[in-house]
Amino acid sequence: MPQTRDAKGRWMQSVLAADTLTGDKVVNRQKEDLGTIEHLMIDVEKGRVAYAVLSFGGFLGVGDKLFAIPWSALTVDTGERQFVLDVDKKLLDHAPGFDKAHWPNMADRTWGAEVSTYYGAKPYWT
Repeated sequence: MPQTRDAKGRWMQSVLAADTLTGDKVVNRQKEDLGTIEHLMIDVEKGRVAYAVLSFGGFLGVGDKLFAIPWSALTVDTGERQFVLDVDKKLLDHAPGFDKAHWPNMADRTWGAEVSTYYGAKPYWT
């Protein structure tokens, strides 16, 4: 399997099965828990990951708020087997989110541009 080095010089796999990433923990640079990866949203036309859906808050899966996080806003900490999102935990309190019964149209580029701007990321299609 192809490998590359991470930011600390450790070898890591550069190609992984999507189902090995769902359920992975997401933390910020301060190591605060931001939630878990629930889904990976794939742009099938372009053949790349567009967003990771982050679940945050709630208790035992009830009352969780979901957030579309631009894939480019996440980094992988292979040593800890988790993702790092470089945002303050309070930022998620005001982030554009949704619940499990009311998903946004993730193909809407106006919505996608707003989400990308919120997290300081480039839209995946650029």
